[in-house]
Amino acid sequence: MNGAHIGRYRVLLGVAFAGSVVAFLTLPGLTQTRPQAPQIGDPPEALNMRMVGHNDLQARTAYQPTIVKQGGRYIAYVGHHGAGKDNPAPLNALNGQKELNGTSILDVTDPKNPVYLAHIPGAVGDGEAGAAQMTRICDGKTLGKGDPNRFYLLRTFGREGHEIHDVTTPSEPKVIWRHLGMSDTHKNYWECGGGIAYLVSRPKGWRARIVEVFDLSDPSNPVKIRDFGLDGQQPGATGAVPVTVHGLVSTGSKGNRLYLAYGTNRGGILQIVDREKLLKGPKEPTTENLLYPQIGRLDMTPLVGAHTAMPLGRIKIEEFAKDADKGDREFVMIVNETFREECGEARQMVWFVDSTIEKYPMVVSNWTVPEASGNFCTRGGRFGGHSSNEDMGPPYYQKLTFITYFNAGVRVLDVRNPYQPKEVAYFIPPISKATVQRCGLIDGKQRCSNATIQSNNAETDDRGYIYVADRSNTGLHILELTGEARAIAGLPPN
Repeated sequence: MNGAHIGRYRVLLGVAFAGSVVAFLTLPGLTQTRPQAPQIGDPPEALNMRMVGHNDLQARTAYQPTIVKQGGRYIAYVGHHGAGKDNPAPLNALNGQKELNGTSILDVTDPKNPVYLAHIPGAVGDGEAGAAQMTRICDGKTLGKGDPNRFYLLRTFGREGHEIHDVTTPSEPKVIWRHLGMSDTHKNYWECGGGIAYLVSRPKGWRARIVEVFDLSDPSNPVKIRDFGLDGQQPGATGAVPVTVHGLVSTGSKGNRLYLAYGTNRGGILQIVDREKLLKGPKEPTTENLLYPQIGRLDMTPLVGAHTAMPLGRIKIEEFAKDADKGDREFVMIVNETFREECGEARQMVWFVDSTIEKYPMVVSNWTVPEASGNFCTRGGRFGGHSSNEDMGPPYYQKLTFITYFNAGVRVLDVRNPYQPKEVAYFIPPISKATVQRCGLIDGKQRCSNATIQSNNAETDDRGYIYVADRSNTGLHILELTGEARAIAGLPPN
């Protein structure tokens, strides 16, 4: 399979870590894997990737990194989960105050030396219920009605609402709008081109988490357009409630499509929606009106969910070049999220969907990290898929995608032929003194597993750097590709 080499120690020249060079050696016929429990001081495990820089994020549990170029600087905005009952308010070293987890802001212009600029506290709450885990950034110029010289941060505020902050000066963020009174907020999406935002939460009266559609082209004057969810979730509906939405990805006015992911780790659903019909169609949440913008839908097995539905666009399949359709196909990548520690549920992984005929999307391939390559079920924490990067620009789109796999780190897939995805790189960061144990229901008992890396979300920038946030308080790892993977992206040798 595409991961037969994984877990073997091999020569990786120039793998930078903590100012030194680490080399791994492969001996013919010998496969070595990590001990069951990662140890402080272990080197990273890597293939065709190396670490460039790191920031501990004040030992906060991290979720979504968003990277934006502001003027001549690159700024990273990192959303955090709630800190937990034992340490609800870590210390912000910038001001000497203990602050609830929220949003960290870093200058990553020099990726070797990321500079922590500010922390915006979030909401009260334990685990995912608190903090401000989601981040989206737009500038006023592309939004259309905002101040063209300003930058804006859209974030969740715990489970209870959403906020917009003026982050024109990243070290001095200022809140300018709050939309509270919700429950169960989750992963928003904001179209910088034109300003339409899709806020994921559960408004009063609705039976499940759905999408609130807003015009945020002028962030200081938001205008609500409508609510949208699956039929059966609307107020007044009866019967079983369909699985909740996790998030969505939009192709904007040009692509005119939304790709919604429902179910997360069970009963996954991919829904393909006509954006214009959603925005301009009838808005009363009746069965007919909720179905009106839907173009296609794929219901997955109850064993797996849909955390991220990432459109890969149209890709020419060389193998089909002589066929009648010339191999011109459309694809969506679905990533499930693992919830349980130590493989306590069905494997959550990556699925590639041929959506060329949108009414009938069909899974055509899948991919997972081979468990035996790293004894991942027994090394602690979650093992399985979580999410992908969502950048649709150069240098990676339609070439490489970055999948976070919790204790298996970040995995890099060659997606030039989604019928045959191939792993070409990976990086599993080492643990540190800040890395925490993962606790929960394991093998039917409440207990804690080993302290281990839990690579949570990944994003990229137009320079080719990869940013990976860790769920287990180990911080933000800034990586770059080497070797074959770097060549596929068309990046210059490093």
